[in-house]
Amino acid sequence: MAQVQRMSRLMVKTLRDDPADAETLSHKLLVRAGYVRRNAAGIWTWLPLGKKVLDNISRVVREEMDDIGAQEVLLPALLPKEAYEASGRWEEYGDLLFRLKDRKGADYLLGPTHEEIFTQTVKDQCTSYKDLPVMLYQIQVKYRDEARPRSGVLRGREFHMKDSYSFDTTDEGLAESYALHRAAYQKIFARLGLDYRIVSAVSGAMGGSASEEFLAPAGAGEDTFVDCPACDYAANTEAVTFSAEAVAAAYDGSEHGPVEELDTPDTPTIETLADHLGVPASATLKNLLVKVDGEIVAVGIPGDREVDLGKLGEHLAPAVVELVTAEDFVGRPDLVRGYVGPQGLEKVRYIADPRVAAGTAWITGANKPDTHAKNVVAGRDFEVDDYLDVVVVEEGDPCPKCGTGLKLDRAIEIGHIFQLGRKYADTFQLDVLGQQGKPVRVTMGSYGIGVSRAVAALAEQSADDKGLCWPAEIAPADVHVVAAGKALQTELAVEVAEKLGAAGLRVLVDERPGVSPGVKFTDAELIGVPKILVAGRRSAEGVVELKDRRTGEREELTVDEAIARLTA
Repeated sequence: MAQVQRMSRLMVKTLRDDPADAETLSHKLLVRAGYVRRNAAGIWTWLPLGKKVLDNISRVVREEMDDIGAQEVLLPALLPKEAYEASGRWEEYGDLLFRLKDRKGADYLLGPTHEEIFTQTVKDQCTSYKDLPVMLYQIQVKYRDEARPRSGVLRGREFHMKDSYSFDTTDEGLAESYALHRAAYQKIFARLGLDYRIVSAVSGAMGGSASEEFLAPAGAGEDTFVDCPACDYAANTEAVTFSAEAVAAAYDGSEHGPVEELDTPDTPTIETLADHLGVPASATLKNLLVKVDGEIVAVGIPGDREVDLGKLGEHLAPAVVELVTAEDFVGRPDLVRGYVGPQGLEKVRYIADPRVAAGTAWITGANKPDTHAKNVVAGRDFEVDDYLDVVVVEEGDPCPKCGTGLKLDRAIEIGHIFQLGRKYADTFQLDVLGQQGKPVRVTMGSYGIGVSRAVAALAEQSADDKGLCWPAEIAPADVHVVAAGKALQTELAVEVAEKLGAAGLRVLVDERPGVSPGVKFTDAELIGVPKILVAGRRSAEGVVELKDRRTGEREELTVDEAIARLTA
């Protein structure tokens, strides 16, 4: 059956200039090539070409999910409040959640993710161990009220996602389901033509234990990850760990003198202190005060580093972490703003980065105005209540696996897999009757792929200075036939397009009247179909030009040779 789309009938309007509000390459090109159009901040219409690419990605995802035995369902996007209130995420999601009331005043939300509803579905449908294991998935529109939707379809308030969930009676079964999904994701992203990395990650609001992200390296990426050039270690920066043991092993055991107070007027910051004393910032100890569920906690790190509040929040979850304000110092004479030191702190929990290991000496606040202290030694002059890796990772930090300096890269998160365990099963009392006739608590996995994000990621990775350049598996067509002007060329272009369509290829043919060959060629490169076939100056001889969009290689062939080449 012919699969031919004529450009004269296709609803597509290409643009010569970048949209004024576009910052990323994918945003610029997807709009210019007529794949998407903006309706409002973070809300996009997928036009015919864009919908084809979106559907092709969904098809690949669906085929690989079906191949591991997962079953497709479709859950509602409009969800009742009660399930998310039970899990605690009605509050945890905060302003990210789209909330609404029906005419009777009942609370609802637009689903950002569906762990709760899948758990309830399985609880209703599966009652015996014989019903498990089961893996369910859906490809659906999700909603998050992003504060700053940006980068086109990369960060929208409405987005397309594949989310799947596994349900097992044992931890060993969960590990198998997790491994099946991990392998399926590798096949999916390979078929899509994406360059990607699998990195260790934190679970965040999803909960659970084991967690890995699939990241597509790209300059437009909002995720930062580390990559070791000497071994296979890779991780999201929030998941990188650094041990106190490593610092202790490197410590030379030198003795330090007694604590000595220093007169340091007007030095409330690390920068002013280091400049005043003529020492590197790395010799100082920075003490950041935060509130953890309302209680003041001090966090100590080397002065040349910054606290990663995301990491800190992950370590202390589900407690709420926030910075202190000026009001928090009122009535606390032991907390001298700008001059806090860990020695002598009263009723304040002290958390330190592993770099502040026992035996290391620091210059830090003396808990007196305009005064610091030197030779303040961890383990001698102050104790650390908890060691947590909370600094922002920097280029060159040692690899936790082999010690080599790490590299930092930007990437787009395209997939995330979690071993959730029994968090949601406990919430909703998801039990089945076990082999011994007693209830068994089910354990779960959660696995997501950003389908619309994958479109943008592919655009970022594969585009060149002329436009989009899609991998064959997900392109809107297999070949773009261009009629270079006159009636003879147009007649031949349409004839070849029909033959290619009849052979099973998806064909886009540009036979638009009154459009110059230059505009047609520019549009063909902008739209990015992998193969471009031009009916041009040698059409009368039955000769056409075949061009590879990615490499730019051109070859003149007879019509029969071109058809044979493209259908091989």
